[in-house]
Amino acid sequence: MKKMFSVVSILLMGLCMFTFGSCNDDNDGPELTDDDGGALSCVEQMLDGCNDIANEVGEAKIGDPLSLYLAGQTTKALYAVESWYSWRSRQDYSNNILSIRNAYFGSLDGTQAKASLASLIAESDAELNQSMTAAIQAAYDAILAIPDPFCQNINCAEAEVAQEKCADLCDVIDQVKSYIKRNPDINTNEVLDPIVANYVDAVVLPTYKTLSENADVFYAEVQKFNAAPTDEAFKSVAKCWIDAREPWEASEAFLGFGPVDALGLDPNMDSWPLDQDQIANILTSGNYDELNWSDEDDDDAIEAAQGVRGFHTLEFLIFKNGKERTTSDVAEDNSSANLVWTEANKASWGNYMLQCARLLKVDANTLYNSWNSSYKGGKSYASLFKSHQI
Repeated sequence: MKKMFSVVSILLMGLCMFTFGSCNDDNDGPELTDDDGGALSCVEQMLDGCNDIANEVGEAKIGDPLSLYLAGQTTKALYAVESWYSWRSRQDYSNNILSIRNAYFGSLDGTQAKASLASLIAESDAELNQSMTAAIQAAYDAILAIPDPFCQNINCAEAEVAQEKCADLCDVIDQVKSYIKRNPDINTNEVLDPIVANYVDAVVLPTYKTLSENADVFYAEVQKFNAAPTDEAFKSVAKCWIDAREPWEASEAFLGFGPVDALGLDPNMDSWPLDQDQIANILTSGNYDELNWSDEDDDDAIEAAQGVRGFHTLEFLIFKNGKERTTSDVAEDNSSANLVWTEANKASWGNYMLQCARLLKVDANTLYNSWNSSYKGGKSYASLFKSHQI
């Protein structure tokens, strides 16, 4: 998730009032450094990515709403909760922690791969490995212990515990990184290269492959919805949105480097919060060019485009009050905060979903293909990463 603080307004959705409970684009490919830093530099990026998302979950995704609530800004606290349209915040955050587990264990199913950071640390310092494994599980469990939905339980004691467990996880990740760096017997290419290769082949590539495939399925489902919008079609689209989002959230431990960062794919796909007024304008005007940006645009123009596309714009168009929308939803008023699907706007609504789903599909495909096939016209990013050419 990339938070955008420069948008004009935050996207509202007509929820009932809650009472909170206790680069280079030429064909020569990317420029490479002369001194690649060895496999240790790759492992550092792997662990930095884990630390970044653990910190983001604790300090931003949970901490920002909690801080706003404790400061008496209850409405802003609600709007700061990511994924509150679908009420899937806890699922998102727990999947973020699973992305750390997968990176550390070198697998997608919770087993400890032989060529993994977990196996390396277990053989060198069993106690440290136990601490890391326990910290991952504790953060995961603490997030799911928050009463559902999080947007109605921002100030609960469980949220504070989850924030603390994420901070504890950051501390242990730092310990693992420091341990590897200061031990010359294990921070060699011979030891670390198999771990880096397995991380790419068993974690990153299959995660992005699933994301790409699920985005394709989601786009096809949105096409069906656009052709024949019904309540059942809304349910099908909602399920496909959830399926597409799951691997994205399980990839956040490796969002800080590579194509997802360099090509602007993270904010393209996951910017938060959204620009409510502009979304309403696009629904009225049908000008979908406003969803696009280029390298020649300034930062404000790029952020404006990214704030009206991606997972969360689609979430808004598909979900209301934690459930999939229906064709009979009634708006509380005519404000952009209370937009609902109607017979009058159905063509625009469906087309907007279609444009966003198409862009999501393109971005997900670009991300996977950049890692798997060719990055910026050169070698795949997987091969560059495994050979330390980053």
